[in-house]
This record gives sequence, structure tokens and C-alpha cells, in this order.
Amino acid sequence: MNKKNIIIIGAAGRDFHNFNTFYRNNEAYNVVAFTATQIPDIDGRKYPSELAGELYPDGIPIYAQEQLPALIQELQVDECVFAYSDIGYEDVMGVGAIVNAAGANFNLLGPKSTQLKSNKPVISVCAVRTGTGKSQTSRKIIETLLAEGLKVIAVRHPMPYGDLNAQRVQRFATVEDLKEHKCTIEEMEEYEPHVERGNIVYAGVDYADILAAAENDPDGCDVILWDGGNNDFSFFEPDLAITVLDPHRPGHELKYYPGEVCLRTTDVAIINKIDSAPAEAVEIVENNIKNAAPNSTIIKAESKITVDNPELIAGKRVLIVEDGPTLTHGEMKLGAGTVAAERLGVEEIVDARPFAVGTLVDTFNKYQHIGNVLPAMGYGEQQLKDLEETINNADCDAVIIGTPIDLSRVISINKPCTRVHYDLDEVGTPNLSEILKGFVEEHKLV
Repeated sequence: MNKKNIIIIGAAGRDFHNFNTFYRNNEAYNVVAFTATQIPDIDGRKYPSELAGELYPDGIPIYAQEQLPALIQELQVDECVFAYSDIGYEDVMGVGAIVNAAGANFNLLGPKSTQLKSNKPVISVCAVRTGTGKSQTSRKIIETLLAEGLKVIAVRHPMPYGDLNAQRVQRFATVEDLKEHKCTIEEMEEYEPHVERGNIVYAGVDYADILAAAENDPDGCDVILWDGGNNDFSFFEPDLAITVLDPHRPGHELKYYPGEVCLRTTDVAIINKIDSAPAEAVEIVENNIKNAAPNSTIIKAESKITVDNPELIAGKRVLIVEDGPTLTHGEMKLGAGTVAAERLGVEEIVDARPFAVGTLVDTFNKYQHIGNVLPAMGYGEQQLKDLEETINNADCDAVIIGTPIDLSRVISINKPCTRVHYDLDEVGTPNLSEILKGFVEEHKLV
């Protein structure tokens, strides 16, 4: 039998999962390479043999996506599989055109080929874009189920940017665990809000092993909560699918891959941030939900913002640091920090761009829509140093930290700073409490 030569096009997450679940032990295919984008310093490495399995004793090389046309020719590739998320349809098909022009087929794997089945009830929290409010939704769900006496284990979408073997299965129970696993800022932004509340979080590379570990967690497990990343669909087959939508980007729910998949397969659609979005934008999103997922339950919610030290904002000149992925490939121009600044009567939002150094100069050049706020880029040590220097260079009275973690814990900031917190607050009914009550009863969890 002639094996098909495959390249998986990814960004160190969904690509590895697709390989593990569909290709790893499949003798009909030969995965000759991964390509990588979005994440610095991923290309030039290997997917190690210990993870790749017996069919790949030498591991699988990872190349930059820019090399894709040449790789298709050199490696005699039959098919390329697109496997990363939060990408506009025009960009997805742009990659497809490059692949087809080089002579190969272009493919997208769906849930049937990649989702794992748990022996525990699963709730998935996904979104139509990054930065919609998945994490605050996940926290609300966990808090509601904990109040019922249930033990909930969160499993986070992958962000394995370090030693892939060491990151095969990761368990986070304390802030110290984040240090032990040498987490990047992006990882800390997702894990820290959970562990600060006493929740257990799993993540890593091999999600079959991760799922087994979560199901058998030493602290017990009644429910698995899939805490999605970007706008990817769940790695686990959900018993209750929840999708979060953002009226600050109306219409994006029908224009980005695979966010529309999340919308069309959801049981519950949450329109978040209605307190800071125009009413007509909320209406557009609601109508799109009714057309794409007519059987889903629609919940409307506010992203409730609180500030540690509001006196540092009112009447002050402030530098605002927002969540990196939300601003970059999420294409947002503002976040919770900006909303807090405007509500509290800031005198001036100081433009971060004149003070940017190193990799952050490259970030601003690449993502020119960002404007004057500073994305919290911290995938590696150099980016972290550049972030610290940029903040400390800034001519401002104070710094607003609009990221999910306390940046002052991981970098030294030489001026007063304050954190912004945000939580999901449903408006009226239906609400998550009602939905989760039905879920608990259906699965006989109490």
C-alpha cells in the first residue's frame, strides 16, 4: 500500500492533537512535517519520537509555514491538513490556494475524526473569536458546579511552547506549579485565574493521556470542563456545548475558522459584553445565532469589570497593557483595561508605540490595528524582557494591567500599577444556573 505523504499546518496545538488522534498509528499516512506560524521559535524543532510513536522513530520536523510550497515539492506531499484556529476564511483559503498551486490536496479534519470520548460528563466552553470571554465563562461554570458539591476538572486547550516531552501531561494546582512548568505569559493568563480559585487545570500535548489523568485526578472528578483556546472546537466530545460570542466584532461569528463550527454545534450561545457594545451590534449577533444555531439557548451577559486601585486611573495619564492574543490575531483594539480607563475618567491613554523595544516593535509593525495599547506578549524570555522594558520606558502616571494575571508578579514595573478583573454576569433569563441545573439532573450528578 502506498502511504499518503502529509504535512500538518499548525501553530503548536491543534496540529499536534490532530496527529495524535488521527495520524499517529495510522499506517495509511506518513506525516513528513509540521509547519508552524503565530508562535515565535516553534519552527526548527521536532515533534519528538516519544510522542510521535513507533511509526516515527526519528520524530517529525517542524518548519516555518513560509516554506510550505517548497516542502510540498521536496517531500512529495499528497495532502496538507490545516490545523490552527481563529483565522479568517479568506486567509484559510489563501493557504489552500498555496497548497493546491503546489500540487497537493487541502484538508480540514472535523470533530468526528479528532474528538475524544470521556467517561465523565463533559462541558465545553468555546468561542467564535479569541478574547470573547471564554475564561470568565469557564470560571462561572466551575463556581456554580462547586457550589453543588461537585468536583470539576478543567482541561485547557494546548499551548506547548517548551519541551514537548516534558509537557506531555501537565497538572496545575497552585501558582508554584506555573513556575515549575516554566509557563509563558499566555499560559499563565489561562491557568492562573483557575488555580487562584483552587481549581485543578490540565493541559499539555497528548490529550488522550491528559483526559485519562483528569478523569482519575487524585482530588476526584465529577465533571470535565473543556476550556477552549482561540475559537477552536473542543478536543473532547461535549455533553453540553457552550459558545461565547462578542458583539464588539459583530458578524465575525460567520467569517472565522473554526469559530462558525463552534456556533453551529452549540447548545448554548452566550452573547457577552452587552454592557459595552452597541445595541445594534448585539442584535446582529443574536440574529446570526438564530440563523446558524436555531435550536440553541441564547444567554446575554455583561463582562463585569472591577479595578483594584481606581484612584490610579481617574484623571491620570495611563499606559494600558491588554491580553496579547486578543489584540494580535484576535484583532481587537481594546480590552478590559481600556473599558475600565474610559469608565473611570482617565485623562489620557498613553501611546505605547514610541516606547516599544525589541520584539514588541515587530508586533506593532505586524498588527497595526492595535493602536495605542500594549499587548502583553510573553511567549519566551526575550519577549518578557522587551515587555518589561517597554512598560518601564513609558512616560505615564500609572499602568493598567488588563491581562488575566498580575504582570507585576512576573516582571518588575517601575511605576504604580493596578489590575482590572472581569467576570461574567448574565442578564435576566435564561442563565447558566438554570442550564447547569438541568445538566446536573440529566447526568444524575447529585
